[in-house]
Amino acid sequence: MSHGRVDGPVAELTSEPEGDGHDPGPGRGYTIESLDTGLRLMRLFLTHDTLTVSEAAGLLSVGRSTAHRVLSTLEGRGFAIRHFSGRGYSAGPELVRLGRPAGFGTAVRERLGAVLEDALRRTGETVQSTALLGDRIIVTDGRESPHPVRVMPGVGGTHPAHATSGGKMLLSRMAPEQVCALYPHEELPAATPAAPASRSALLAELVEIRSCGFAVSRGESVRGMHTVAVPLAGSSWRDRLALMASAPADRGDDAALARRAGQLRLSAALLGAH
Repeated sequence: MSHGRVDGPVAELTSEPEGDGHDPGPGRGYTIESLDTGLRLMRLFLTHDTLTVSEAAGLLSVGRSTAHRVLSTLEGRGFAIRHFSGRGYSAGPELVRLGRPAGFGTAVRERLGAVLEDALRRTGETVQSTALLGDRIIVTDGRESPHPVRVMPGVGGTHPAHATSGGKMLLSRMAPEQVCALYPHEELPAATPAAPASRSALLAELVEIRSCGFAVSRGESVRGMHTVAVPLAGSSWRDRLALMASAPADRGDDAALARRAGQLRLSAALLGAH
């Protein structure tokens, strides 16, 4: 028997377009120049695997000695490392750790494994842990449903946060001002016609999610797929995760979604027992 597949396209993670590295920015009268130079240099590692002192100086429009001092300082704090070739610098472990979303560390994955197994057993549907990455979610781990027709876990895949239950759950735990910063325009990109089309509609739905404690998506990110999510872990934007159950629409009516929300809460509670 062939297995059904209810999953959507996986978008590639993209970094900011490469520029000259020199951004005057607002409030220059209050800027600490050396800190500003260091922050701009760290941003260059988004678009450059390695940077020599000369390259950094040119991109930042500073002298070689300034670029060298900043790179040496970043190296001393673990935000940059000497490239193995001996030529230039690469992003260091602290910078990589800072940019990594929650849920990918070995210790976290081990703790979440038991939660995901329990959620799969309770719901019988594909379950995933998701983290917020800008205005998208990324699936950090998952377990696949045994049903012949099922949603694939899609670990490592990203999806629009405003069109997924996991994303809306995580957005609901942010201040409205933070959500507006992620979505500076009133019109939102529509993954499907069912997805929220405006920032106002999204903000109103987030109020409801805060009140009921779970989020749903009915064919908003992928046609024919209904999902529900609850908070899983984390007290800050850096380490928050959501626990999500996904199923084909014919197994995801409102009653089923509400029932699964309760089951997911029981599974999520296991994390506090470790």
